[in-house]
Amino acid sequence: MTKQSTRSVKKTVSPLHGAGYSLHNRVESVKGGKYFFDRLLQLIGEAQHSIHLQTYALEEDETGKMVADALMAAAQRKVEVYVLADGFASQKLSADFIGQLKTAGVRFRLFEPFLKSQYFYFGRRLHHKVVVIDSSRALVGTMNIADRYNDRDDKKSWLDTALYVEGDAAIELQKVCWRLWIKKRKAGIATNQAANKYAMAIPEEEQVAVRVRQNDWVMQKIEITRSYYALLTDAKDRIYIMCSYFLPGKKLLRLLKQAAGRGVAIHVVLAGTSDVKTAKFAERYLYRWLFRNKIKIYEYQPTVLHAKISIADGQVYTIGSYNLNGLSAYASIELNLDVQDKKTGSLIEKQIKKIIIEDCKAVDSATYVHRLFRPQQLIHWLSYQLMNLILTLTTFYFRQKE
Repeated sequence: MTKQSTRSVKKTVSPLHGAGYSLHNRVESVKGGKYFFDRLLQLIGEAQHSIHLQTYALEEDETGKMVADALMAAAQRKVEVYVLADGFASQKLSADFIGQLKTAGVRFRLFEPFLKSQYFYFGRRLHHKVVVIDSSRALVGTMNIADRYNDRDDKKSWLDTALYVEGDAAIELQKVCWRLWIKKRKAGIATNQAANKYAMAIPEEEQVAVRVRQNDWVMQKIEITRSYYALLTDAKDRIYIMCSYFLPGKKLLRLLKQAAGRGVAIHVVLAGTSDVKTAKFAERYLYRWLFRNKIKIYEYQPTVLHAKISIADGQVYTIGSYNLNGLSAYASIELNLDVQDKKTGSLIEKQIKKIIIEDCKAVDSATYVHRLFRPQQLIHWLSYQLMNLILTLTTFYFRQKE
């Protein structure tokens, strides 16, 4: 960012809640499934100079091959293509698949293969879901590159969401991706002048305040966790939380309770069916606590809910890879965007409300408050204790650093 743009940002965003926002950005909410992958392929096809794609799971299925073909075609056009996939979640990729990518000119690497990293922190995995095009445009969301995140024939995708961003935030995302690729936390990265001019040309009436947020205990970053603390602390009227694998820690639970005590209406949208059954049972153990604090709960019915987005008062929201649990807070490498914008915030809130009305089942508090002695309650309690034990063991080192 040039000195001129820095001065502009500091002057303009000073009234906003929190530091680190840039203003020369456009944003657009992007639905999951086919909508997301159509946009992803469009962006890859339009790339002229560089592509950074970082993902947790890249699978060698129809969707994975489709994206790989687009990346290889970009590399053949002399676009510099960098792909970083998590070494645990993407470990089933065949040597032939990886070889095809590299032969076509794609720079591909698995992120610190599980149990083989020079840093070696048990449970530390790359959980990013981001693509940056030419340092100026980007997608940040919750989708991995695999069939279950895409709409195929008559099979509906998992529920995911993403944010398309142009401008300063895309420049910052490029730097995040590049530093992770070269494994240097504070590497000096030259400003892309063309991308900077692109950002500065965004008209004032279209500008949106955005900041890039990361969680990575190895690099001593807990920015997304702090974003959630601020969102819960600053909310005045209402909060919508849509989250998979919802197992918040003690401080987040305390802030939820305090927000509800201030009269903030809190709505939590969770999975009705989860790909991790033990985690779902553990979530349900928390339902009674949520009801006691007058927090409304909805379970998404059509497919697996995999979205991770929270919004306060229809204008301040955070979206990305971060789950409200100990693994995201203390171990995995996470990436979110924080946005302060009434226009897109209002649209996102309306979308969540529509999902609640059309695709969710409101959970009956009587089931969890009055009927205490049921076999299901024992299963939920045992699952909650098991998940807490697993998360404690896998994140013990990081918790000591807090």
